[in-house]
Amino acid sequence: MVLILTKEDVMSVLEMKDCIDVLDKAFTELAKGTAVLPLRIGIRPPGGIALYMPAYLKEMNALACKIVTVYKDNPNKHDLPTTIGKVLLQDPKTGEVTCIMDGGYLTAVRTGAVSGLATKYLAREDPGQTAAIYGAGVQAKMQLWGVHEARSLSKAYVHDKIPGSAEAFAVEMSEKLGIPVEATDDQDKLLSADIICTATSSPEPIFDGSKVKEGAHINGIGSHSPNARELDTVIVKRSKFIADSREGCLSEAGDIMIPLEKGEITADHIHADLGEIITGTKEARTSQSEITLFKSNGLAIQDSATAKLVYEKASELGIGTEISI
Repeated sequence: MVLILTKEDVMSVLEMKDCIDVLDKAFTELAKGTAVLPLRIGIRPPGGIALYMPAYLKEMNALACKIVTVYKDNPNKHDLPTTIGKVLLQDPKTGEVTCIMDGGYLTAVRTGAVSGLATKYLAREDPGQTAAIYGAGVQAKMQLWGVHEARSLSKAYVHDKIPGSAEAFAVEMSEKLGIPVEATDDQDKLLSADIICTATSSPEPIFDGSKVKEGAHINGIGSHSPNARELDTVIVKRSKFIADSREGCLSEAGDIMIPLEKGEITADHIHADLGEIITGTKEARTSQSEITLFKSNGLAIQDSATAKLVYEKASELGIGTEISI
């Protein structure tokens, strides 16, 4: 029997705190060498792209593959979302498929959770910190949720170019998290925040890195291609740079690839992978004034770990539909 979980099913069982906890274990496995993580595979059928992201976490007993497709004409021609994701979970002992679940909400939460995880290990620990969120879409909401779980924020700011979106974000997330959230275009106010998250679709740097205050922590999430970057060279050079995966950042992250290609930094500027920080192999923050920067491209271990969590919680609660294939 295969358990089928809809988006609503996934939403009913997946909480940010639990996701941060399982990603802590997943990145630990990656650092220890007990995770199998091939590079994502891309295929380009007519009109779109299909990405296949497999991973196996030996200690967590999690084997899964996420399939993500991006078809820009879907909304107009087929009444479907531009981006569609599904996760297929297997039993590592037999290879049998145990669950097929919607991957949209799962991807959003696990991406917010990895920023929460990075914030947990890299941001300053003093109470009452503030956050600035660039972008006001679904992923931006998950970023704020994730960092709030890690640091219990006192206030947040949000900025977005689309009229009204930041204001709507502020209302929704203030109610969800129980903290003041202010929509603003004031860059000085945004860059005075203790924790900054970038979750936009901009291909160009979105703020002046020289204005980021000392001691800040940054989560760079939105850009994930060689020719696009949200972060300028100034802030990359000022920061202790932590990657979700060194290999992934050097092949996919324009935030570091562009200054590398221009000779403004070297590959050694990547201080560590997140897993090395978690396991203590590499040092995290060493002073209150140090700027830390976490760059996320998204790894399949995040999907496998989160899918296993969702499956176990849904099975325990009797959620979903079982079918025979």
